Amino acid sequence: MPMAFVLINTEIGSESEVLNELKKIDAVKEAYMVYGVYDVVAKVGANTMEKLKEIVTWNVRRLDKVRSTLTMIVIEGQK
Repeated sequence: MPMAFVLINTEIGSESEVLNELKKIDAVKEAYMVYGVYDVVAKVGANTMEKLKEIVTWNVRRLDKVRSTLTMIVIEGQK
């Protein structure tokens, strides 16, 4: 299953709102508010790489109050 970690910067003070919206997206397997350069980290999975790209582009990045993202596509994982 294709998977990616998406690091998200939100508008100031909207971290909880973005986190709650992410949890409504079926492809978002996990999501956390974090300290540091980014505000939220989301683990996203899909059946195909094309679907994964579509979810990140059209569902995650387009959420209201998301300022920017950095997507790291997993190439190898734990078995």
